[in-house]
Amino acid sequence: MSFKKSFLTLLLMLFAVSAWAARLDTLAIRSDAMKRDIKISVIVPDKTQKDGFPTVYMLPGYSDDHLRGYVKQTNVRDLAEALGLIIVVPDPSDSWYFDSPIDPAFRYETFVTKELPVYVDSHYPTIADRSHRAISGLSMGGHGALFLAIRHQNLYCAAGSMSGGVDFRPFPDSWKIKLRLGEKSKYPDNWEQNTVMAQLPKLQNGSLQLIIDCGTEDFFFNVNLALHDELTRRGIAHEFTSRPGAHNWEYWRRSLRDHLLFFHDVFTKGTK
Repeated sequence: MSFKKSFLTLLLMLFAVSAWAARLDTLAIRSDAMKRDIKISVIVPDKTQKDGFPTVYMLPGYSDDHLRGYVKQTNVRDLAEALGLIIVVPDPSDSWYFDSPIDPAFRYETFVTKELPVYVDSHYPTIADRSHRAISGLSMGGHGALFLAIRHQNLYCAAGSMSGGVDFRPFPDSWKIKLRLGEKSKYPDNWEQNTVMAQLPKLQNGSLQLIIDCGTEDFFFNVNLALHDELTRRGIAHEFTSRPGAHNWEYWRRSLRDHLLFFHDVFTKGTK
């Protein structure tokens, strides 16, 4: 299905469900790895579906939480209802989504890829297999989504990044990264090993369906362009979009729609 046709189909679906939106659950679940409760939001279609629903994990950006971003800034509940998707948003706690090598209180790779899916699949009507599970995110969450998807390809069939901090090495004093990895000058290996760029050798063409975008006025544009170039050099098929836009919700509202539609098409093709 072409993107234009998919978008027109989505508009019709949104019009059809405009009278209601998907259910929103907000709760806290236990992370044994971090020995504390983590807040999450789960968006569940109001309609029923015999075999359950595909799941998309949407990772928030730096300083966001499970509610303040996607839930309050976008029409994600309408999109979930129209496309028949369960959407899970974990509270990120400025974690950058890896297991911190210096702070055992931040084991978000373990939480997102092990503890959270077990809980979601056991409490919600998901189709609990790889071919119906995707992950995306914005900014810090864009880094997290690609980082985790590449490292755990057994879990996800598709992954995306919106304005992602896919290579944070040029920003050694920003966004609390050094609190999770240590000072760059003192722990250079931590900074090298935990970027998306360092994970690319684990990818093979077609092993993940990838969608990546970044605004041309975004401070992460150059690192996203470098990621696109490196994926291309390695022969890894991916959808990459750059368009006018900055690091803000005006840009991400459109990106969110595009990513969820992309995942819906991946899930639909996987069932044919």
